[in-house]
Amino acid sequence: MRWRGVPLDILLAASGVSLDLLTTAHAGDTEYLPAEMNIPMALLVGIPMGLVRRWPVAVSLYLAAFLAVTDQLGSFTSNTAQILVCVSVGVAGFKTGLRPTALAVAATIGATALNIADPGVAVSGNTWMYAVFLPVFPAVLGSYLRSSAERLDERDVTPDALLAAGGVAITVLSTWTSWHSGTQPVWVAGLLAVVGGLSLGIARRMPGLVLTLQGVLLVSADIYLNEAVNTCVILTLIAIGVFAMRVVSWAWTIAAYLTGCLLAAIAVVGDETDVTPFRVGVLMTLVATPVAIGRYLGVRREAVASERLRAEEAARAAVAQVRADQLAERERIARDVHDIVAHHVGAMVLRASAARYTAPDGPVADALTDIRETGHQVLQDLRDLLDLLRDPDRGPDLLANPADVVRESAERMSAAGLVVDLALDPATDQAPLIARTSAARIVQEGLTNVLKHAGPGTRVRVSVSPYEEGLAVEIRNGRPPTAIERLPSSGRGLAGMRERVRALGGTLSAGPDGEGGWQLAAHLPARLSSGSAA
Repeated sequence: MRWRGVPLDILLAASGVSLDLLTTAHAGDTEYLPAEMNIPMALLVGIPMGLVRRWPVAVSLYLAAFLAVTDQLGSFTSNTAQILVCVSVGVAGFKTGLRPTALAVAATIGATALNIADPGVAVSGNTWMYAVFLPVFPAVLGSYLRSSAERLDERDVTPDALLAAGGVAITVLSTWTSWHSGTQPVWVAGLLAVVGGLSLGIARRMPGLVLTLQGVLLVSADIYLNEAVNTCVILTLIAIGVFAMRVVSWAWTIAAYLTGCLLAAIAVVGDETDVTPFRVGVLMTLVATPVAIGRYLGVRREAVASERLRAEEAARAAVAQVRADQLAERERIARDVHDIVAHHVGAMVLRASAARYTAPDGPVADALTDIRETGHQVLQDLRDLLDLLRDPDRGPDLLANPADVVRESAERMSAAGLVVDLALDPATDQAPLIARTSAARIVQEGLTNVLKHAGPGTRVRVSVSPYEEGLAVEIRNGRPPTAIERLPSSGRGLAGMRERVRALGGTLSAGPDGEGGWQLAAHLPARLSSGSAA
């Protein structure tokens, strides 16, 4: 057994007993039952409500049978049984599946029809309509709340609409036959009944206002339409429960409870009522029930919100941990790359520098100078790459304008033997920096590939121009002038360019041009596309 909810079960049982004791306080002997049986009957109808959270279908069947029996005995407890069986059917809809709920609804419909029908009078169509609607509505409401319990939030108006519809159903169905018996016109009584029911629709948003309105209606009904007092008491208790659920302050909750006790006393205490400590305790217990249920639901709601917040914080912490692990791995990769590549490139630069000072002027000296300068540039680019690996949120430090990088690459490849025709549109300076930087790297890699695979003497045309809001890069080389010995290649140059372009959300194509040469074209957008961050 889950002992955590036992106090609530005890309170539910006590409220059921208290409700019957209040409604039968002035009841005397009936044809079959003496007045002394009122207390045992109250216990029989109210105590099962303590089990309604665990076995709602069984309690519904019991109360339906009890309703039929008390109706035949002429006991006033049948009114209490009619109210409580609808409550238990609603709990069944919330707690159980379709078939058990349908069984409870069917039994309640039969008992309700028997309770409504007058002795010796055939059950009419209106009677059946009332008998069907009364149990079906709480069952449907409970089923809906069960299916949407995880997605109801402050912005969802569905609970408000259900409260308003239920309030109107309670007020109209239980009071419309007595609208003409009061001192006020029928339309006034009907309007107040509808307004009182509809006001529950804003109880979640303005609980204090609705509680005040229900109190005014209860006092008015006690003065002008005594037949509607019980209905107004029910609406007031609902408003008190919603108030306790929405208002966190215990001081305001206690104030609402005392107000509810005062309003209930106005409704049930008449001029000839004998006020005893027992009856006072019963009334206070009855009012305490919606307050306890409201506080319980409010605490549950706050617990769910806290759990959701903890889950979100845990998810953020997990993401942060993954990111920290990735940064640690990047740091390790950067350290390894630096130890391996920088060492060998640095040694190459030092040897080229030493050889340059001992070599005579001429093509050999120019080649050594180019090797030394290229090695320095490689080391600088490597440092920028390692900094980016260590901190991916920091943009790379550009030592030169991307346009200057493109021109320098063309000049270097021209010195290496390619015949480079560069067409760099000045309007490209207006493109975003990330697009210009990527275009410069693509030109560097593309010209390097031409030198590797086509060899010196090959004619290359390089074009960098605006494309929509981004850039278009085209590198097209002709047929190699002679057969060449291909240089060693890792095969990763073209793949790396594709990855770079894909990261920006652009497109890249490469392949033979049909004339014995090769063409590479890339389109770089101005900004990252929505799916390119991965």
